[in-house]
Amino acid sequence: MTDHEQRPRRRGQGELEALVLEALRAADGPATAGWVQERLGGDLAYTTVITILTRLLEKGAVTRERAGRSFAWTPASDQAGLAARKMRKVLDGERDREAVLASFVTGLGADDERLLRELLGEAGSEGTD
Repeated sequence: MTDHEQRPRRRGQGELEALVLEALRAADGPATAGWVQERLGGDLAYTTVITILTRLLEKGAVTRERAGRSFAWTPASDQAGLAARKMRKVLDGERDREAVLASFVTGLGADDERLLRELLGEAGSEGTD
């Protein structure tokens, strides 16, 4: 390969996970790793797709069920649910939850702070009947 030729850009793990999840969400139901590989254009090796799916399973982002000799995979939640799970994982890994939450809230913009207050108000009113 000469200096003028470009190698394909290597994608990061997070980007690949997002692509695999996007493909699974586009499926009509549980999908095999082979289906995901085809959906992504086939430029990923089958073993890479399996590795990504297994990592997503360990993170709780997908579920799987037996389908013959392999597995069929399903996203466990939507993108918002996955982001919320990541936020909880970070929070659970810290000793001073109050400090982390306070820092998070003080870093919010006015619109996000208003939305959070509304959501917390709704959550609080659900507990009182």
